[in-house]
Amino acid sequence: MFRGLNSINLDPKGRLAIPSRYRQPLLDMCQGQLIITIDTEQRCLLLYPLPIWLEIEKKLANLPSFEIQSRRIQRLLIGHATEVELDSAGRIVVPPALREYAGLDKAVDLIGQGNKFELWSHDHWQASRKEWLAEPAETRLVLPDALKNLSL
Repeated sequence: MFRGLNSINLDPKGRLAIPSRYRQPLLDMCQGQLIITIDTEQRCLLLYPLPIWLEIEKKLANLPSFEIQSRRIQRLLIGHATEVELDSAGRIVVPPALREYAGLDKAVDLIGQGNKFELWSHDHWQASRKEWLAEPAETRLVLPDALKNLSL
């Protein structure tokens, strides 16, 4: 399980040092092989260990190809999916097109989301978090059925 917020700097070549606490688990889980793709709802990137991505990709590939929304999701998620690998220093290279999509420059935030990470521009993460926390209570309290029985 990947959790927590990590503020990191991208170097000029687009390399990102994965925090040391995640390196060995990623080596054990997927030999450091990861997939990075776009998030279709937010200007951030999703970073998956390869075995987890392969399960998701299989589900995406099985979506009905004649449904417009299914094709849209397939094109965006699979079409942008790029293999990256931890180097000997525990870094990955974030491809330029994906950096551009998410507005990544130097300061980025890597956010653990259980089975994956989200990678955000630091400024965009701060602004989005502030916006979400400022939403009126009546908006925040409208929960989907799947969350109504969740106890935190």
